[in-house]
Amino acid sequence: MTANGEPVANSDESSLNTLPLPDIRTSPMPNGNGSHKSSTVIESQPKRRVSIIADAPMIGGASGGAAGYDNLAYEQNPRRKISQTSTHSHTEIGPARRRSILKEPSLHTNDNESDRGSTHSYENYRQSALDVLNAKYQGHQHQPPQSQDGANYVEDSWIYTFCLKCRGEEPSESWEPSFWQKVFPYPLCPTFRTFSRLIVLILIGLLLWIVAFVIIGDTAAPGGQLFSLVVLTVAANFGGYIISLTTLPRLIGMLLVGILFQNVGWVDLDGDFSKVTGHLRKFALTIILTRAGLEMEPEAFKKVYKTILKLGIVPWIVEAAVMTVMSHYLLDLPWMWGCLLGSIIAAISPAVVVPCLFRLRTKGYGVVKGIPTLVVAVAGVDDALSVAIFGIVSTIMFSDKGLGYQIAQAPVCILGGLAFGVIWGSIARIFPEKGDAYVVPLRTLMLFAGNLVAIYGSEELGFEGLGPLGVVFSSFVSNLFWCKDGWEVDDNPVSTAFEIFWMIFEPILFGLTGATIKINELDSHTVSIGAACIFAGVIIRIFITAGIAVGDRLNTKEKFFVGLSWMAKATVQAALGPVALKNLGSDASAEERKWAEIVQTVCVFSIVLTAPLGAILISITGTRMLKKTKQPQILTGWRRSHRPSIRDISIIDEEEEREDPETPRDKETDDNTQSNAHLTNLSYTASK
Repeated sequence: MTANGEPVANSDESSLNTLPLPDIRTSPMPNGNGSHKSSTVIESQPKRRVSIIADAPMIGGASGGAAGYDNLAYEQNPRRKISQTSTHSHTEIGPARRRSILKEPSLHTNDNESDRGSTHSYENYRQSALDVLNAKYQGHQHQPPQSQDGANYVEDSWIYTFCLKCRGEEPSESWEPSFWQKVFPYPLCPTFRTFSRLIVLILIGLLLWIVAFVIIGDTAAPGGQLFSLVVLTVAANFGGYIISLTTLPRLIGMLLVGILFQNVGWVDLDGDFSKVTGHLRKFALTIILTRAGLEMEPEAFKKVYKTILKLGIVPWIVEAAVMTVMSHYLLDLPWMWGCLLGSIIAAISPAVVVPCLFRLRTKGYGVVKGIPTLVVAVAGVDDALSVAIFGIVSTIMFSDKGLGYQIAQAPVCILGGLAFGVIWGSIARIFPEKGDAYVVPLRTLMLFAGNLVAIYGSEELGFEGLGPLGVVFSSFVSNLFWCKDGWEVDDNPVSTAFEIFWMIFEPILFGLTGATIKINELDSHTVSIGAACIFAGVIIRIFITAGIAVGDRLNTKEKFFVGLSWMAKATVQAALGPVALKNLGSDASAEERKWAEIVQTVCVFSIVLTAPLGAILISITGTRMLKKTKQPQILTGWRRSHRPSIRDISIIDEEEEREDPETPRDKETDDNTQSNAHLTNLSYTASK
């Protein structure tokens, strides 16, 4: 460049000397962390100061100075994020380019200078804490140790990687005291925001316990049944979090914690308190069925409703029939008790299936043929069918009314459930008015209250199968109308509210279910034969599903994957497994109690055996049996807020999935590229 900063064209570029070139001045100002801040002023336009934090220039590269840092089009850090759709983490491909201060400037203009912290210096602060930790690790205080490839020992350790995977992304920058990173370096320790949130939850729980103790009395005191239930719920939630770090379903950890508490003697929820646990199960069942209805995409259901009904009903009937017959001949259950057990075991668990398929869909597997959407829709139909048939069979078994009443159970429950769904779903569309400022909480409470009335009311009327069908169908009809009014299935605030309800009731439900198992009272014959019946029904169902999926545009691998994805049992089994034993009166015979205990034991072990195995098989076989699309996925029909504890830790090694999806070519970019094709040899040089 010349002394005044004018660009000088090379001899090879003599044909371009007549082009008017803007006056560009670039002043490199390296900061203390090796990053580079460049200030660029363009003379041919109104002067605006643009500050962009980029990575340090690559000195001594193969391309040299002119082709490297001095060339404004040169990619200084090839390891940065290469697209907005990239899902790579910061640690895998290097830091992403930071946005300009011109982006949403209103966020910065009125900030108090003392409150506005530099994100870059904040990262320096965190890095300095890690450097000190590295130095202490090696016994040096001046120069942090470096491994052979130039990385810090701590950052290369498995525990650093594990802790980094466990940390979720914060929506905004977190404030923390000046000493926090020195004492608790990130990511080896949680952020101050996470710590403060935990403190708040502990304080809220403590204050509520004090109020409950004053009002209720001894049952809320340590050693009381209510206090034991609260402790069980908190411990089950923690156990679920530990298990979720392996990408297995949280409910496995919750169930195991319940089994542990029962057999160590830390919890006793029998006696009069069993009425409370029974009502909690009904609340949890209502939430499960409501979410099943809200997760069905109306447009997809209308397009392929024949396939959904075929794959949802026929395999269910086969698996329930297999369990009924095998339990009758191998476990000595009467036919009605076998039907009751079969109606529970044949249900699919959305709590296991949905998160696994969500991960596969975000990676592009099976999206072209809509396999994830199909599987989730069938799971909702399957659960509604299981709970409805269970209600009908249970009413017939425990009712002393006449034959006509028992024959009327099926048609009344089916027609009544559908009628309630249409009526209550239509009411939920009109009331409250869609423009109401409180439309979300009002719709949520109205749908929840109506569905609770359906569950309890159908039981009081003696048609127990009517309520579950009404809950699923009213949720589906409400969602259909709300989508017509402008809401989206994947961004439905009522669905988010019910997900929060489920986060509260999930540890309660599975903790209570695990607490029903007493290992010292288990019969080895019941456990082994029950496991054989479970796997026999699952295997036969897989082959039946693959056999009847003719004409559904699925190849052989995809048909078997669909069957495999429906093997996991959890939610319905946990909610309905202990119900038969609770329904027995004080005058029940010892033989009836034995049958009810067999049903409960088989249901619990179906969760333990199939939930983790189903999650693992979906993750492993999905990448091998489904076709992958390279296009970035917009999750239509899928809610965004799936468990934040389900991290990107994969139980299998999928190296090929770490590449960015191929983004479609942008027309405007192509036009600009063609119009600037004659400028390809133009380059700028900058003085140092």
